[in-house]
Amino acid sequence: MSNFLTDFTVTEAGNILTVKRAFAANISLVWDAWTKAEILDQWWAPLPYKAKTKSQVFEPNGHWHYAMVGPNNDTHWDMMQYKEITKSDFFSANDVFCDENGATNSNLPSTDFEIMFTVEGDTTMVNMVSVYATKEALEEILAMGMKEGLSMALAQLDGILAAAK
Repeated sequence: MSNFLTDFTVTEAGNILTVKRAFAANISLVWDAWTKAEILDQWWAPLPYKAKTKSQVFEPNGHWHYAMVGPNNDTHWDMMQYKEITKSDFFSANDVFCDENGATNSNLPSTDFEIMFTVEGDTTMVNMVSVYATKEALEEILAMGMKEGLSMALAQLDGILAAAK
């Protein structure tokens, strides 16, 4: 495990959540961890949940349809719809809550985000900028535990990256 901290910044003007995190791994390993379903399934969900991919097509206009499955088999579906991809540098997507068939749950907020990957010395920096339609949508995501859950997931990713070296 690394000693890197996750930097969360909320900018209410614009309804933006920015998450920055350095990883002690080369950019190709970090890129794969964020873009390949078999690796995402190992870390994306906060414990005690596990991510389980139903399907993934990592290309522009593709998707990652997955569930977060809890210890009592409670299941929460999500769909990441990819927009732009520049290998090892950047991807953007729209993230929505959905059902197991991919039908969007319009009662929950969606997220437009961009993730940038850069090399800084011996580390790879990941910068994720998420934009919400309203201040209330951003507040709802935060109240759902986004900061705590993502922090937990990123710590799990540290362990995967360390083992991959």
